[in-house]
Amino acid sequence: MMMRRVLAFGFVLLLVAGCQREANAPIAELSGRVFIFNYRVAAANYVVTLRKTAPFPEGAYAEASFENPQGGDPLVVRQKLFPAMEKVVLESPELKCVRKDRPYAVSIRIVGNNDRLLQTIETTITSNMDQAEMMPSKPLVVGPGYTPNPDVYRADGSVDYAKAANCP
Repeated sequence: MMMRRVLAFGFVLLLVAGCQREANAPIAELSGRVFIFNYRVAAANYVVTLRKTAPFPEGAYAEASFENPQGGDPLVVRQKLFPAMEKVVLESPELKCVRKDRPYAVSIRIVGNNDRLLQTIETTITSNMDQAEMMPSKPLVVGPGYTPNPDVYRADGSVDYAKAANCP
């Protein structure tokens, strides 16, 4: 009788251990990375997407550190992760001085409860466009109705599509 209990307990332990995620198994994988250029509002952003490969624990978050094309400190964003999420989208603040064919570093940390690091993803994003050549320095439209920007489309009929300056 005692032997059956020991065997049953051992079997239950094996089942529970088999259901656990391996400590070093990835919790998410990179599914996309791109620069988004919106010429209407004269803004550029990094956008990185992750696909969930294992359940996100309660209280987890993703933190992305994007290389700043203007130089200086990296641009850091944090996104709370929920167990029901299948996809995570990380978008940088507005960028200036993005150069064509230059790889920019992106580092993503997935952090669980008690700030325990669960995973790190390192990648780069390379633009196929030069922001200074294709983007105006001022938004072309303002307001919710896409009203022409009076700083670009002046009352006298002239137009100022000045390109961004002060880039390293």
